[in-house]
Amino acid sequence: MNGKILTLAFMLLLSLSGCDKMGVSGESSKSALATSPNNSGNPNQPGVITAGEWNDLDNWVFWESIIRKDEFKSIPALWSFYTNNRISVEVSGADLKPAINVLVKLKMNGNIVFSGRTDNRGKVELWPNLYQNNSNSDLSKMTIDIHNGSVIISKVKSYLEGTNKAVISPVAVDSKIELSFVVDATGSMGDELEYLKTELLDVISRVKIANSKSVILTSSVFYRDKGDEYITRVSGFTTNHTTTTDFIKAQKAAGGGDFPEAVHSALDKAINELQWSANAKTRLLFLVLDAPPHNNQEVIKDIQNSIMKASEKGIKIIPVTASGINRETEFLMRFMAMSTNGTYVFITNHSGIGNDHLEPTVGKYQVEFLNNLMVRLINKYAE
Repeated sequence: MNGKILTLAFMLLLSLSGCDKMGVSGESSKSALATSPNNSGNPNQPGVITAGEWNDLDNWVFWESIIRKDEFKSIPALWSFYTNNRISVEVSGADLKPAINVLVKLKMNGNIVFSGRTDNRGKVELWPNLYQNNSNSDLSKMTIDIHNGSVIISKVKSYLEGTNKAVISPVAVDSKIELSFVVDATGSMGDELEYLKTELLDVISRVKIANSKSVILTSSVFYRDKGDEYITRVSGFTTNHTTTTDFIKAQKAAGGGDFPEAVHSALDKAINELQWSANAKTRLLFLVLDAPPHNNQEVIKDIQNSIMKASEKGIKIIPVTASGINRETEFLMRFMAMSTNGTYVFITNHSGIGNDHLEPTVGKYQVEFLNNLMVRLINKYAE
């Protein structure tokens, strides 16, 4: 049965059931899919792939409850990510409006242990001992340095104790929106890549229209694995969106071989080599994949360094997981998202496009078309 027939069958089901679907470990809710004219199963037409979003930072009690369960509690050690020491910071100007792109450093005994930049809401999350299994960080030895010493918070609160708030003098920020699309182009992505390319092209076009008063820069990194035709292909940041879209159109799925791919190489290129602006309002990196990185100490260390640098630069990582991922990959993507103040996006089975998709370990979520979801997120973080 082809994608179009499956999609039409799903549309009929929507009209009968209202699109309520209980998942294995999550639950999807009513969506606007039934009213969309674009759900045709055509890889050359956007509005085909369906997806959901789950933000662990906004659902922290849920996250802490599942990460302690027997079936998941070994995953932090697998990837060396430990999120049990969360510290939230909110910075505003004297006018009480959010202070955007403010550098915030968490220090222990005067040494920087983690840093990040406030987003368009003036918020940033800090993570002491992010890569160490240390359940109790000594907050009495920590300080929060805001805007290069403009404000120093000496009595640091944990997330459970509340938000660390500060007021600083207004900080100028450029009205720039920087978007990077990092995409797995190995053979296993062949069932969805052509559809994904169409969705990404639509996203870029619509975001440009919705944010006409902002300068929008786009870039893209496609990657495979060691031993393939290439490991990474890069199209740098540009205001000429045709450059980015032509690059995306030209990519094909091939190679790969084993399950893990060169995710660490792609992140290194995207975070450390692309020319992210120092004073942009919004920086988003969409990581589209269906397989994890290789699990060895060298690769894990590379990923840890990239995550630290992404947070320091104010780059939110938003993973978009495709068909074929396993539970360990899902949780690694969620680690990456929350530690860079991002959110987790996952493609679902609702459209009938691609192979089977893992039902995420989340609560109630809304099924949306992927292009609509991505545009919504970009506009949310850019407003």
